[in-house]
Amino acid sequence: MADDPQNPPPPAPKPPAAKAPAAKAAAGAAPAAAAAKAAHEPPKAAPPSGPPDPPPPAGMTVPPFIASLQSAIPGSVSHVSYYLGDWTIVVPAAHLIAVARHLRDAPDALFDYCSDLTATDWPPRAERFDVLYMLYSIRHRHRVRVKVKVSELQPLPSVTGIWPAADWLEREVFDMFGLNITGHPDRRRILMPEDWQGYPQRKDYPLEGPGELLMENPLDWLKLKQAREEADIE
Repeated sequence: MADDPQNPPPPAPKPPAAKAPAAKAAAGAAPAAAAAKAAHEPPKAAPPSGPPDPPPPAGMTVPPFIASLQSAIPGSVSHVSYYLGDWTIVVPAAHLIAVARHLRDAPDALFDYCSDLTATDWPPRAERFDVLYMLYSIRHRHRVRVKVKVSELQPLPSVTGIWPAADWLEREVFDMFGLNITGHPDRRRILMPEDWQGYPQRKDYPLEGPGELLMENPLDWLKLKQAREEADIE
């Protein structure tokens, strides 16, 4: 019986096409290319561990007030640095008060003004914080920077009894970095609310704010803070 021209038989199914060799080769080459790229990439630089604190140039004389300090209090200066016209002495925390008193009272020093006090955070170090005291002598018109390296919980004595101007500056360092400043007459936050979580100037502080630090959602912290404020109003 002849086929009906108006109803032709359905075409035979085509066999499944085999994967092209090129596709297989491309799939296998992708991991190899990624591995080769990673092998040629330079290693990531380690996080900085603090400024270099370069020593004075050869032949430069250390100021008399630093030399007399080293003689008067042995072991009080662990390093002397000179950079861009400024002298810096690195002082162990245990000698801070003795050094500060000497720098204020010694005739060749007379640093009677603490012009600034701040800190920097270098998490890779065990003593991760540099605390910096910028001192000026009104009589002699010279300056020096005192640097103290401390760990997160290490006690750091307050210098407010020597330079009263350090009062609010130390409070700011406590507020921003959470340093354990001891002997301060009024150690409390000065910029952030008293119930603020964390210390904003630490390098491991979350960029999104304190909510990420202790709560999964930052809005939870804000809601909790608002609930407390409403409770106080009622």
